[in-house]
Amino acid sequence: MNFDGSAFAGTLAWAGGALAVVLLATFVASKIAGKHSVIDTTWGLLFVTVAIVVFVRSSGHTDPLRRWLLLVLPLLWGLRLAWHIGRRSIGKAEDPRYDQLLAKAKGNPDLYALRSIYLLQGLLAFVIAAPILVGGFEDKPVRVLAWVGVVVWAVGVFFEATGDAQMERFRGDPANKGKVIDVGLWRYTRHPNYFGDACVWWGIFLVAADSLPGVVTVFAPVTMTLLLTKGSGARILERHMSKRDGWTEYAARTSMFFPLPPKKRPSA
Repeated sequence: MNFDGSAFAGTLAWAGGALAVVLLATFVASKIAGKHSVIDTTWGLLFVTVAIVVFVRSSGHTDPLRRWLLLVLPLLWGLRLAWHIGRRSIGKAEDPRYDQLLAKAKGNPDLYALRSIYLLQGLLAFVIAAPILVGGFEDKPVRVLAWVGVVVWAVGVFFEATGDAQMERFRGDPANKGKVIDVGLWRYTRHPNYFGDACVWWGIFLVAADSLPGVVTVFAPVTMTLLLTKGSGARILERHMSKRDGWTEYAARTSMFFPLPPKKRPSA
């Protein structure tokens, strides 16, 4: 294994600096828009930023095919996600999550927001992007495991994009107001978009993991999966959805995360 540690270390600094610039620009945009939920649109773009930095910096230090995969996969995922969230948030007020968070602020609310929202999301993105950062400097040729990762990534994008589109159509019908979606992929998992998100990052990890030291970045997809299931993803959304009519029955027959056939007889 010929891993260029010096180039890798330099790229960490470049990636961190690039993320800081994007986050500061997002903070300025949030002040103009009057809502910190702008950061939700930027989330996918943080990984696009890291992927571009690694692609530029890794030239001549890695297997060319892996280098392109670690650019294209995060790029397609991140741009789609940013477009979807950005378009969905146009004209909407602040996300209640950020109102609740900033209600805890002591002292300058802007400094609190920078620390508790922007810095935190930047650090999380930096950790989760580890397979891109490390894999970008692996010089061994792409092997079967990496192609398995591409397939897992594709499955994830399908679940995420299809789940988002089905939810958008459901919400667009006034007759569904206040109801729980139970069509399409949502019949098999209560969170097809979150499941897809997790698959995307397990897939990117596998692209890096078919060669050392990429395998040690397994903490990245684990972190993303925990965020989606136990952190700010499904847990908070389900707390909100539990107030809707029909939620108890839906939750009883539908898998929480991994897609499974719905139960015929909901358990008590």
